[in-house]
Amino acid sequence: MEMMILKIIAIIILAPILGGLIAGVDRIISARMQGRKGPRLLQPFYDVLKLLGKESLRVNKVHGLYIYLSFIFMILTTVLILSGGDILLAVFSLTLSSVMFILGGYASNSPYSTIGAERELLAVMAYEPMVILAAIGLYYINNSFLSKDIINSSVPAIAYLPAIFLGFVYILTFKLRKSPFDLSTSEHGHQELVKGITTEYSGKDLAVIQVMHWYETVIAMAFVYMFIATAAPISHLYAVIVCIIIYLIEILIDNSFSRVKWKLALKSAWIVTIVLGTLNLVVLQLTM
Repeated sequence: MEMMILKIIAIIILAPILGGLIAGVDRIISARMQGRKGPRLLQPFYDVLKLLGKESLRVNKVHGLYIYLSFIFMILTTVLILSGGDILLAVFSLTLSSVMFILGGYASNSPYSTIGAERELLAVMAYEPMVILAAIGLYYINNSFLSKDIINSSVPAIAYLPAIFLGFVYILTFKLRKSPFDLSTSEHGHQELVKGITTEYSGKDLAVIQVMHWYETVIAMAFVYMFIATAAPISHLYAVIVCIIIYLIEILIDNSFSRVKWKLALKSAWIVTIVLGTLNLVVLQLTM
């Protein structure tokens, strides 16, 4: 019991540190692609520390409450996945985190924040079916929703779920808030002058949102990891390499495409889900 508590504490502390480092590398590589030197590796941490020292200005009482509820569910999702827990429960927890984030956007009554909340809702509608299909596919080949059972199987999940893996990689652009699918807010100033759903947040609340995004990045990469890792120790190295390659591709896409209209984003995600996800499950059902 004590070991489990220590493991959970370690996950809560180390996951955002890893996510912040990934964000730092992301900003450096993006800057180099744009012909700039870019910030330091630890700049995301400096930014968060600076925000923590500022006052949070809230338009009403529930505006900030929803963000902290979203943050709690995001931490719960991270703990469930990284501690070997139920990935289906993790998916539901992640969805609740997104719902709270959206409600926070609506609660501000700002037209910019409301539009951002509507776009965030559209993004959830776009990527959520593929995430659920990925969880179902991982269960089907392992007879378990536990992430520890999935990464301890004898054959990598991608061998049975290649199309679902490709579909999941496609919707990762939504989850990582990268162009062309960063509908509700953007990490880059060239995309918009007003920061969408996060427009009315400031100070500590904005710092929490940033750290929450770091957790979300780790969760997304953990799902990719589960498709590759097996009981063989060397497979975990391969899984890490695949995660790095996938993220580098996401950075390249982010710096190569401008934001698309929400109709195209929603339509393309659903087409990918129906074609790749459903087809893969049907073939799996017929062959196993």
